[in-house]
Amino acid sequence: METPHILVVDDEKEITDLMEIYLIQEGYLVTKRYNALTLLEDLQNNHIDLVILDVMMPEISGIEALKMMREKFHIPVIIVSAKTADQDKIEGLLSGADDYMSKPFNAMELVARVKAQLRRTQVFSKPLVDSSHIIQATDLMIDKQKKSVTLNDCPLSLTRIEYEILVLLASHPGTVFSIEDIFEKIWHVKPANASNSNNTIMVHIRKLREKIERQPRNPQHIKTVWGIGYKFDL
Repeated sequence: METPHILVVDDEKEITDLMEIYLIQEGYLVTKRYNALTLLEDLQNNHIDLVILDVMMPEISGIEALKMMREKFHIPVIIVSAKTADQDKIEGLLSGADDYMSKPFNAMELVARVKAQLRRTQVFSKPLVDSSHIIQATDLMIDKQKKSVTLNDCPLSLTRIEYEILVLLASHPGTVFSIEDIFEKIWHVKPANASNSNNTIMVHIRKLREKIERQPRNPQHIKTVWGIGYKFDL
């Protein structure tokens, strides 16, 4: 198996050095950058498996770089930023980040999140052999074998996390999943902070509804079970 290659982009050298030490201890190959100017070039010229990205950097912010990256690349991105307000985290997730950590951070937790992202990428890159790979819910169709979603025969563009949440819920119609259940099954780690996990899941559910529901404010498929979580109705 090829050694995973992690690209760390942060203008604080002490932080990139710390990340490098812990990631190398786990056997990863690490490339460091102190601004995001060469992000697209690095991704184009190297096989990068995951990006760790700061937000506040000179010349081009991490959010701007992430938006440009998402036009061409779909590899996992973990934002690690000193911007800790809920709105900042929501902006990062909506811009295409797969995970968001606040500074100061626990280095071992960062490693755990890197492992979870890489593990999920490996799982979802494997072909599915389940013969019942089609989920039909009125005019919404999920093909788990092709990893595609269509609405009234029109293909939908979902992020990887949106797709995984949809498949999780739709594969168990009528089953109520709590926020903690969804977070743990998608990220493969227990949520460290209930408020952060709630915001993360709520943002992805909202964006998912905007894409698959004809009336996102009155959803037909992804239903909220107040005080508990979410369920999928066929």
